[in-house]
Amino acid sequence: MVEITTDILTHWVNKAKQGDKTSFARLYKQYSVAMFNICIRMVGEYNTAQDLLQEIFIKVFKNLHSLQQPERFGGWVKQIAVRECISHTRKKGAISSWLSMDEQEDTEDEMEETWWNDRSIEEIHKAIKSLPEGSRQIFNLFALEDYSHRQIAELLGITESTSKTQYHRAKKLLKDKLVKILDFNG
Repeated sequence: MVEITTDILTHWVNKAKQGDKTSFARLYKQYSVAMFNICIRMVGEYNTAQDLLQEIFIKVFKNLHSLQQPERFGGWVKQIAVRECISHTRKKGAISSWLSMDEQEDTEDEMEETWWNDRSIEEIHKAIKSLPEGSRQIFNLFALEDYSHRQIAELLGITESTSKTQYHRAKKLLKDKLVKILDFNG
């Protein structure tokens, strides 16, 4: 995503609100890759992520008039993207499978953090993609999108404790998967 000034962003948003297709196309070009990356991390399937991206920008186009602060367009689009991905997952029933799990929290220690820091990005990305959908969503929202457990709980309709538990379980699953990959690759 190329860095643009707040003035340019505000101009594009205001013009798009007035129906200017070129400005909307510029907004799409500016934000579509980042939103696609959110979708692919959350749903894990390329074609589904592409479909969701289109749905996101249809919603953006239909609801752009409601955006009161054009300079916050990026955050607004990100919220729409995250909610669309969560909605998609709910429709598939993937979230309900872990909503009722025990709400116990795992503890973290320095050795685990060091272990995570030593893994390559590609290994971690592959392992994240292989997580169960619900765990992958919580992991992505917390670790990659900087949502708090409270925000995740509100978005998903779960308790904060469930979010924390699922995040820690996702980390454990990822660690186990990466250990197997590393053992296999020598």
